[in-house]
Amino acid sequence: MSTLKKMQVLSDSAQYDLCDYVNHNKTSDANLPGIYHATGANGCKVPLFKVLMSNKCVNDCKYCINQSKRNFSRLSLNPEELATAFLNYYNNNYVNGLFLSSAIANDIDDTMENLVEVARILRKDHGYDDYIHLKVIPGASYDSIKRAMSLSDRVSLNIEAASSDGLSEISSTKDYSKDIMRRLKWISSIGKRNPNFARAGQTTQLIIGANNDSDFDVLSQIKTLYKKVNLKRSYFSSFSPVEGTEFEKKEESDKKRSAQLYHADALINSYNFDVNELVFNEEGLLSLDEDPKYLAALEKDIFPLEINLANYHDLIRVPGIGTISAKKIIAIRKKKAFQKIEELKTLGVVVKRAEPFIKLEGSYQTALDTY
Repeated sequence: MSTLKKMQVLSDSAQYDLCDYVNHNKTSDANLPGIYHATGANGCKVPLFKVLMSNKCVNDCKYCINQSKRNFSRLSLNPEELATAFLNYYNNNYVNGLFLSSAIANDIDDTMENLVEVARILRKDHGYDDYIHLKVIPGASYDSIKRAMSLSDRVSLNIEAASSDGLSEISSTKDYSKDIMRRLKWISSIGKRNPNFARAGQTTQLIIGANNDSDFDVLSQIKTLYKKVNLKRSYFSSFSPVEGTEFEKKEESDKKRSAQLYHADALINSYNFDVNELVFNEEGLLSLDEDPKYLAALEKDIFPLEINLANYHDLIRVPGIGTISAKKIIAIRKKKAFQKIEELKTLGVVVKRAEPFIKLEGSYQTALDTY
């Protein structure tokens, strides 16, 4: 089989690892397979070459297209083959970087060695100095993780579930504590000792709706990882049943749930919210219809907040006020107090959302019950 045909199959398999809650087309371009538009830090779409080195897998993840028990064509690309294919894309300006992952073909160490070899070929043999994101295989050795980090800009290891019990619902071949949590700690430790290794840090991903993890479970674990292993970002992939897997008849997860988890995660990661500040139902789930920040604000007794006196911590808890606009408010009011709500609009404040929660010079802007 030609490299192009193998790339088509392997890139389509990689699409089930997408880190977004929108409904992507799961089939890539037949002529240019493997191009995935990731969202960069500034919100811009960045084309990356995303492909699996192999869809041969010894793991039994019940939701996964590459599940060991599933009957379908198994293919692999060798390191030279994949590096050559990527450079062809990169040199023709089709992509800006590489996002490389793999199923576990035979052995964890062999799989990691192949992933690292692709990065080595690109960096050392071809002088490639642009973006590389490598997925770390659960259970990988300390040495292979260190070498992967020395050659990449970012690494990630998917925790898949929020707890050991949650992982056991979807797989019996991975040990949550040893294969996943221990490796996350290794990545953090290696990064601290070697600041030039994987300078963009580590990320992780969870499958939402494949097990009984609640949103509270997910966000509590993510909050812990932000603190303990210096996690940079979390991604949530909505479960979608795949024919031929053990979960093929399981109900698909509502993509609104992943969307709300992204909103709540931003509050935790960027706004330093505590999980207990968020509002969950009796099942530990976020509302699918209301903004998590708005619902959290309704529970706070600090509102209405005086714009000209409130500290940064409280300002960023106002719906419609972000981290940037809060900093602008504090800087400007040192020179002149705000008197009209229109002045806030010029700073990027979403006034319609903020009005019920703020005061200007002691004047309550809009009653909450009219919101």
